[in-house]
Formats: sequence, structure tokens, C-alpha cells
Amino acid sequence: MFVITFLATIGRTFLNFLRVSGRLAMFAGRAMDAVIRPPFYPRLILKQMASIGYYSLPVVGLTALFTGMVLALQIFLGSARFNAESAVASIVVIGITREIGPVIASLMVAGRVGAAIAAEIGTMRVTEQIDALTTLATNPFRYLVAPRLIAAVLTLPILVLIADIVGVFGAYTVGVVKLGFSPVAYIQNSLDFLQVMDVVSGLAKAAVFGFIIALMGCYHGYYSRGGAQGVGKATTNAVVSASILLLSADYVLTELFFAQ
Repeated sequence: MFVITFLATIGRTFLNFLRVSGRLAMFAGRAMDAVIRPPFYPRLILKQMASIGYYSLPVVGLTALFTGMVLALQIFLGSARFNAESAVASIVVIGITREIGPVIASLMVAGRVGAAIAAEIGTMRVTEQIDALTTLATNPFRYLVAPRLIAAVLTLPILVLIADIVGVFGAYTVGVVKLGFSPVAYIQNSLDFLQVMDVVSGLAKAAVFGFIIALMGCYHGYYSRGGAQGVGKATTNAVVSASILLLSADYVLTELFFAQ
């Protein structure tokens, strides 16, 4: 009896996973169709770009600054064990542009923007505003989902580029002021080891991460049910699922860009 119950639980979990995955895939397909086909709403896209990009600058900038400072200090302390302190600048700039900049910035945006998107669309769902749009012959995917997807894909690379610059500057400040590096030598080491592919791969990751953040926020908000409690649950699920998918996608993209 215990074995049958255990197997039934596994079966229900697996079937539920397939159901959710299929619904998410269908939602993503409808969203992509809305992105590439008219009508478009430029005003809504610009509004979402300001909401996602401009208003996320403070949290992304501060996070990148202190992350770069901590990274420089920790790498110096670790490399000092092997008398390799001169490698601090090169390791920091590569680590920030390839991984830390895109991941940290995207996680911050997921927490701020993903939750806001899910809450906004979820509130519209439970108050039947989405049904009203459909009644007025307005496609909710083109009016609500597509502008957010486009804005996130366009603005995340810009945010990540700013995060890279701020993070490297924070590491430079610690390296020069606290650790005693020569400013000219630090900058020269950074430039010598930094390659175009390091920056491009980070920006490409940022575009994918932006799509994931907006998609999960829209998805959980669109299918939210149960009033205020349902909206709160959708907001939490949007942030958690986006964060997990970001880290999973980061590994896959790193394999594609840098696997030998």
C-alpha cells in the first residue's frame, strides 16, 4: 500500500509538471507571436522601458558597486596565498563581465520588476480588467505582455553594461585605495585580459534573462486566481521561478559561449 501511494504521488507530481510546462510553453508561444506581429504600442513599450530600466538603475548600480568591491578584496586575500596578487585585476574584470554583472543585475531586476509585473497583471486578472480588454477586441497579449517582453529584452543589456562598469570601478577603487595597486597598472591589466567576447556574452545573457523575467512575471500574473491572496502567491512564484530559470539559463549559455 505504501509503495502504491508513493508511486501515485510521483505520478501526480510528474503529470502536474507536464501540465504546467505545457501551459508555459503555449503562453510563451502566444507571447512571441504578439511580439512579432502588429499592432504595436510604442508608448507602452517606452513606459515599460522606463519602469524596467531607468527605475532599476539605483538598486542595480549599488549592488554592482559593492559586489565589485567585495570581489576584489576576496580575490586578493585568496591569491595572496599563492603570491598571485597581480592577477586580481584580470580575474575581477573577467568575472564581472562574464558572470557576476549579468546574474546579479538580472536577479535584482527579477526581484523588483518581475514582482511588479506579476502584481499588476494579476490585479487586472482578478478584477476582470483583462476580460474587459478581450470584450473590447483588444488582445491582452499584444497590449499587456508584448510591451513588457520587448522592454525587458532591450533594457537588460543596458543595465548589465552599466553594472559591469560600476562593478569594475568598485573593484578598482578597493584595489587602488585599500590594496595599494598602481592605478595605471590596474587599468592596464584589466584591458590586457579583457576580450570583446567577455562583454558580448554577458550582454547576450542579459537579453535572455530579460525575456525570462518578463515572461515569468506576465505568466504568473495572467493565470493568478483567488483575489488578493492569489496575486500575492503569483508575485512570489514569479520571482522564485524567474530566479531559478535565470541560473539554469546562465549555465546553459555559458556552455554555449565558452565550452571547448
